[in-house]
Amino acid sequence: MDNYPTSWAPRPALVVSAWAVTALLLAGVVTDAVTGDRGGLVLFALATLAAGAFAAHSTLVRPRLAAGTEGLVARTLSGTHRLPWAQTRTRLRTTRRMGRDGVTLEVEHDDQLYVFGWLDLGEDPREVLDVLSTLRG
Repeated sequence: MDNYPTSWAPRPALVVSAWAVTALLLAGVVTDAVTGDRGGLVLFALATLAAGAFAAHSTLVRPRLAAGTEGLVARTLSGTHRLPWAQTRTRLRTTRRMGRDGVTLEVEHDDQLYVFGWLDLGEDPREVLDVLSTLRG
């Protein structure tokens, strides 16, 4: 990613918070295991797994998206994907759910679709698209 001067990833404070929540939930698992509260144990264990999965993903797959004059680099759990500008299409998608608009950045390359939201990018996808449009030229 050295040739890609601009990149986006989840905000570090969010990742640290996710790890802290995971640790607190793990303490709840241990407490419920010691006290014998099976219902609480199951709930704390599931919440710990969810928070831990988010924290691990946000830590391991950084940056999620990088851009330069050559194109984009998208990082996923399956690896790093180089996406030259010539074969890549970017667009915003707005969906309305529960009275709120959610905006995502969609990057289409060949038969692959990469979808990035605010949590993935650490900033508004509209602002990221503006930067991508400038870099693409």
